[in-house]
Amino acid sequence: MNIVVFASHGGSNLQAVIDAVKEGRVEACVKAVISNNSGAFALERARREGIPAYHISLKTEGSEEAVSQKLLDVLAEKETDLVLLLGYMRMLPVEVLRRYHHRVFNIHPALLPRHGGKGMYGIRVHEAVIAAGDAVSGVTIHRVDEDYDRGEIVAQAEVPVERGDTPETLAARVLEREHTFLVETLCRIAAHDIALGD
Repeated sequence: MNIVVFASHGGSNLQAVIDAVKEGRVEACVKAVISNNSGAFALERARREGIPAYHISLKTEGSEEAVSQKLLDVLAEKETDLVLLLGYMRMLPVEVLRRYHHRVFNIHPALLPRHGGKGMYGIRVHEAVIAAGDAVSGVTIHRVDEDYDRGEIVAQAEVPVERGDTPETLAARVLEREHTFLVETLCRIAAHDIALGD
C-alpha cells in the first residue's frame, strides 16, 4: 500500500506512521510527503527518513491549476494507493479528490459530526469541545470529499474530557490517541477491512 502524506506543520502523526511502517506494524510504504508550507517540520521529518519531500503551493506553482496538476503528477509518479491528510491546512483540489475518490482520508481531533467544518482545526476544536461541556471527545478518521469534515466516517476513538481540562491538556491527550489510532486504522485499511476506492 503506497501512502502519500499531506501535512502543513509539525507532522507528529506522520512520524507515527513512519515508525509503524519501519517497525513492520503496518504493511505499507510512505512514498512522499507534501506540504503547502515550506517551513513545515513534516518535510524535515520526511527528509531525515529518506522520503521524498515536496513543497507545493501557489508560491511554487503560480496558479491553482498548476498546483492541482503538480499534485496529480506526484501522486501518479508514486503510484499512490492512499492519501492521508495529517494536519493539512488546505482543501485538496477537486481534480485530486475525483482521481483518488474514496482513497483520501483525514484525521480530525474530535468526534465528528460535532466540532467540525470550515475553520475547525487545531486548538479551536478543543476549545469548542470544552465550551460545549462535552464529557467525551476523541479522534475521527474520515474520507475526504468537497466539504470540510463531511466525508464518510470510517473509524472513531473516544477520549474522555477530564475535570479541569484546558484546551491544551485535552489537545495533548487527543493527539496521543491520534498517533495510536491512526496506525490501528491503517492496519484495517491494509487488511481490506476498510475499503479503498469504490
